[in-house]
Amino acid sequence: MKENETVRSRRDFLRKGAFGLAGLAVLPSVLSKDARAETSETGEKEKTGKKWKLVKRTLGKTGITLPVVSLGVMTTENPEVVRAALDAGITLIDTAHGYQRGRNEEMVGEVIKGRPRDSFVIATKISGPEDGRTGLFTKDATTELFTERFETSLKRLGLDYVDILYIHSVMRKEAVMHEPFLSAMEKLKKEGKARFIGVTTHSREPDVIRAAAESKCHDVVLTAYNFRQPHTKEIEKAMAEANKAGLGIIAMKTQAGVYWDREREHPINMKAALKWVLRNENVHTTIPGATTFDQLETDLSVMEDLSLTPEEREELKLGQKLGMSGLYCQQCGRCVSQCGTGLEIPTLMRSYMYVYGYRDLRMAKEALASVDLSKLPCRNCETCRVDCAMGFDVRRKIEDVARLRSVPNDFVI
Repeated sequence: MKENETVRSRRDFLRKGAFGLAGLAVLPSVLSKDARAETSETGEKEKTGKKWKLVKRTLGKTGITLPVVSLGVMTTENPEVVRAALDAGITLIDTAHGYQRGRNEEMVGEVIKGRPRDSFVIATKISGPEDGRTGLFTKDATTELFTERFETSLKRLGLDYVDILYIHSVMRKEAVMHEPFLSAMEKLKKEGKARFIGVTTHSREPDVIRAAAESKCHDVVLTAYNFRQPHTKEIEKAMAEANKAGLGIIAMKTQAGVYWDREREHPINMKAALKWVLRNENVHTTIPGATTFDQLETDLSVMEDLSLTPEEREELKLGQKLGMSGLYCQQCGRCVSQCGTGLEIPTLMRSYMYVYGYRDLRMAKEALASVDLSKLPCRNCETCRVDCAMGFDVRRKIEDVARLRSVPNDFVI
C-alpha cells in the first residue's frame, strides 16, 4: 500500500471509529490533528467525544484486564494498523519469534517505541524442534535454545520484558511440561523478563488446556477455538475447568479459515464468528488477525453488542447449507495414520488455508517446506483412505496446494 493510501485508510478508520458508533464511550479520542482537520473541511461536525466501546474481562489469575478483542499480528505487515489498534483501545498485541522470520517482532517494536509501558501488553511465543508425528519436542529443544530465541525476541521488540511468554504450538500434555523449556521460562519469569508464562495449542486442545491448568506453573493458555471445531463441547468443558483454576484463557483461530470456499466467493461472517467465541465468558480475550483498517474496524465493532442475532446464527450455518467443508483444519492429526504414505497432512491443510483463506503465499510456502514432498503426493494411491474429521477431500487439497512448490521463492513477497 502506498503511503498516501495508508494515511487515507487510517483517517477513514479513525473517522468511523470516532463518529460511526453513536453512544459508545470509554476511551480518549483516537483522532489525529490531521484527521480532525479533514473532518471539519468535509463539513462534518467535530465529535471528538465519540469513542469505541470496550468490553473487558480479566485474564485469570494474572489480574490483567483486557478488551475482549485484542490483536493478532501474524500476517500484519502495516505498522499503521497496529498503531490504530492501540489508539482505539486495544492493549494486547500477540506476536511470535518466528512470525515473518523475525520482522513481525521488529515491526511491533517500532510501533510501541515511545509509548508508556503500562499502555500495552505484549505476548510472544517461542517454538522448538518438534516431532510432527508424536507431538513431542526433540532432544534439541533445550533450555539454551529457548533462552537464546527469547533474548533475540526481546531485542527485536526493544523491551526489557514481555507480559506473556508462551511455549508455541503444543499438541501433547507431555509437551506442556517439557522440562528444558519450562526451566527456561521459570528462570526468565524470576528475572522479571516475562511477567507471565503459558502455552499455545492448535490441536488436542482439551488435553493441553487441562495440563496447563494442572501444572500450577502456567498462567495463560492460548487455544484454537471457533464454531467450526467438531469438539467444541470438550474444549468448552476444559476451558471451564481451567478458568476455575485461575488460568487466563485467550482464543485464536476465531475466524475459522475466513472463507467457506477456495474461490473466496462465500466469506464466513467475521462478526458472527467472533461473537460466537465471545459468547463463552470463559474466554477472556481473543486475537483475531487484522491486516487492513476495515478488518480492524470489523473486529472492534463486535463490542457494540456481543449477542448473536438470529440472522448471524443462520449465517454460521452457510457452509453446511452450501455443502462446503471450508478451509479450517482442526489439526487433530488422525489423518496421518490413515495415509498410506504417512504425509503430514495437517501441515499441508494449514498451507492450503494460508493460500486460499489468508492469501499469504509466503506462509504457505514455509509450511510446505517443512514437509517431505520429494515424491509427488497422492499419485501412487488409487484411492484416498483418509476420512477427514472436517469433511475435506484431502487428496484434492494436497494435489492443489502442492503446486506451490514450483513457484520460485523470489516470486513470493
